[in-house]
Amino acid sequence: QLQASGGGLVQAGGSLTLSCEVHGSIGSGDGMHWYRQAPGKKRELVAVITSSGMTNYADFVEGRFAISRDNAKSTVYLRMDNLKSEDTGVYYCAAGPANVVGRTWYVEVNVWGQGTQVTVSS
Repeated sequence: QLQASGGGLVQAGGSLTLSCEVHGSIGSGDGMHWYRQAPGKKRELVAVITSSGMTNYADFVEGRFAISRDNAKSTVYLRMDNLKSEDTGVYYCAAGPANVVGRTWYVEVNVWGQGTQVTVSS
């Protein structure tokens, strides 16, 4: 239902743009998220975009990534610049409720997409 693509091998300092195409329907008002999992590590949240377009990023992004969505194409993107070797991992897109109360984000996942491998060589 969620199809991620765009991963690949890139040198440190390079850029990649991941895409996640939604096939079928997801919950109305659901946000779209990108997670990643490095070898031997837990899956972690990278970026979130709500149905209204609000965004939030993990601290390690440090302004290098940008999440966006094109509702007409049912696609969410993750633009990644200035990639580092520690960004290596499998990147997953997901869908589910995403809300912010004050400065606290609440993110849930109802649907996972398959992963796309990102490898950053140093």
